[in-house]
Amino acid sequence: MSEFRNENTPVIVEADGFHLIDALGHRYLDGHSSLWCNIHGHRVRAIDQAIRAQLDRVAHSTLLGLSNGPSIELADELVRRTPDGLQKVFYSDCGAAGVEVALKIAYQFYQQRPNGEQIRDKFLHFDGAYHGDTIGTMSIGSIGRFKHLYNPLLFPVVWTSVPNASPDNPDQERQQLDYWISELEKLLELHHETLAGVVIEPLVQAAAGIKVQASGFLKRARELTRRFDTLLIADEIAVGFGRTGTLFACEQESVDPDILILSKGLTGGYLPLAATLVTDEIYETFLGDPWLGRTFYHGHTYTGNPLACAAALASIRLIDENQVLKNSQRLEGVLRRELESLKAHPNIKEIRQKGTMVGIEIAIDGEPFPVELRIGHQVTLACRKRGVVLRNIADVIVLMPAPAMPEPLVEELCHVVGESIAEVMQAVKQRI
Repeated sequence: MSEFRNENTPVIVEADGFHLIDALGHRYLDGHSSLWCNIHGHRVRAIDQAIRAQLDRVAHSTLLGLSNGPSIELADELVRRTPDGLQKVFYSDCGAAGVEVALKIAYQFYQQRPNGEQIRDKFLHFDGAYHGDTIGTMSIGSIGRFKHLYNPLLFPVVWTSVPNASPDNPDQERQQLDYWISELEKLLELHHETLAGVVIEPLVQAAAGIKVQASGFLKRARELTRRFDTLLIADEIAVGFGRTGTLFACEQESVDPDILILSKGLTGGYLPLAATLVTDEIYETFLGDPWLGRTFYHGHTYTGNPLACAAALASIRLIDENQVLKNSQRLEGVLRRELESLKAHPNIKEIRQKGTMVGIEIAIDGEPFPVELRIGHQVTLACRKRGVVLRNIADVIVLMPAPAMPEPLVEELCHVVGESIAEVMQAVKQRI
């Protein structure tokens, strides 16, 4: 917050398509989809109309003891579109809450399975993981700066690493894949009797700086979790709804998780909503007379909010009507083409990309810059000066254009990022 005033942080008061407008009238291209959630742009007529129409009916009613039309319709759409086997939907109001729901469901599921068994109270996550900022989600995350202050509050977990994609060195990628699958297998063999689930961000660890996983890792992890009778929990909060080129990332390796969490792009970036989907096998363990205590005791005030569900329904239908997935696939090529020249820059350590998700890592002689220089942040300030808003993760510049963004705007985004990196690097050379 000390920098908030010093940097004249824009106050956004309006939007127009894929641009944000601040209180001084400055326009900014929304280069990070308003923190990775916007799909179709802002002020989208179909979504605006859907919310207004729902306002004429009811703005909110609880799902505790009642139901509402939009939440039922949305659940039906999600079950039809998500990977096979996911038949039941539990709503919450943000991604972290959706993951907390998944953790609690998995923990309770094993205790309530027929024949009973010992308590499974551990989860396995991966190095670089980020699943939210609540106590449970920090426990299964591994990015130190987000959680180290709270370590005494967190529960113990099991963790390992994911193999990174190496598009220029397929042999190295295969070796990494085999090694880390072997490590995962050892951990599952050792801990499977106490593991309630393996939690994974399919294909890409977004908050780790767009770390792309080796091809085939997700599929082989799914095979191992089945063999060791451990739930696979797929967190598609950041990667869902077209970011990787398919509606859901799991589709690309034909993976059917036991639990799937959706948020961010679920409403097209309009309203807070999350959905945790589970299989019938999991759902049925929670059935029984109320006095048996099999109830899932978890409920949020705004669970299944009708306005948010109406926005989500309109957004999902627009993905079909406007062929957003095809556009997303085109944008993948545009980003790759426009950023190719940046690879030769001496301060670009790596450009990582999956679909429309891009991480540009800036370094000096292959090593991080001194943290006090805040290089990544300086680049985003230079972008803002040129009319583009972006976020950095340390010295990784994250590009996350909306999957429906027109190609010329993506070209502009890449051009501005290249110019901004050049400006900041020139200024740094004069300082060090």
